[in-house]
Amino acid sequence: MKQAFIKLHIAVLLAGFTGILGRLISLEAVALVWYRVLIASACFWVLFAWRRKLQKISNADIVKLLGIGTVTALHWISFYASIKFANVSVGLVCLSCTGFFTALLEPLITRKKHRLTEVLLGVLSIIGIYIIFHFDSSFRLGITFGLISAFLAALFPIFMRQTIQRINIETGLTWQMTGCILGTTLLLPLFLQIAPTTQFVPSTADWFWLLVLAILCTVVAMQFSMVALKRFSAFTVTLSYNLEPVYGVLLAFFMFNEMEDLGPSFFVGFAIIMSSLVIHTLLLRRQTVKNKQVAADITS
Repeated sequence: MKQAFIKLHIAVLLAGFTGILGRLISLEAVALVWYRVLIASACFWVLFAWRRKLQKISNADIVKLLGIGTVTALHWISFYASIKFANVSVGLVCLSCTGFFTALLEPLITRKKHRLTEVLLGVLSIIGIYIIFHFDSSFRLGITFGLISAFLAALFPIFMRQTIQRINIETGLTWQMTGCILGTTLLLPLFLQIAPTTQFVPSTADWFWLLVLAILCTVVAMQFSMVALKRFSAFTVTLSYNLEPVYGVLLAFFMFNEMEDLGPSFFVGFAIIMSSLVIHTLLLRRQTVKNKQVAADITS
């Protein structure tokens, strides 16, 4: 449990850099994601085939994982669109609503009862986003894409958690990332028609940052997050990712001086969103202590 928790937060730390890298890479959102998943999927196939970690799975599981991969790609595209239309800070903070969407969707998909505390904590995040959205009208398009990204980000961990209970993490990630590149490639003509781009070939600097994004922030981070997802609920994992905006926003302030573009409403909303994470962490710790006490009483 402790090792999974540590890996989860390393994954969150790496995820905090994705927004920064999205700003540093000059490509538009769709092209950026296409290169990211192309490199990452190639790495997964080579790495796990070499380590003999890939299992033979059913066609039904392959189709499901390809679908999950397509949803993952759409999540990344909308996330980087949020950054391009607003800025890194806004795009990252919108991802904090993933916890709210997960609290609503996970019980529906897994056919379990909704947990009132999770829904309330999710609503707290939504209130924070509303405060930012209501007062900072210049960010509305970016926030819209950010909320779409958060909704999609809530979906694929739920389905992945169900899948990796039956197959190993390496196989699940490899086919998921294959779905990312297939889905992005098939939808690429549509995206380019909607939002034409004058640059599709990365520059030398773009290639460097794309390798960092694909290898560290995708291959390594996704392996660690899947280890955690196998031990914790999808809600716990996604709410832990609320720390991602903390790391990303601080980096954006330092690297891009974004503080000058953000009004007081951003910081009020940001504080409300972060309070949901603190409350959830305290509740988890309390529940862990309670479970240990129950286990001790049973064995005594």
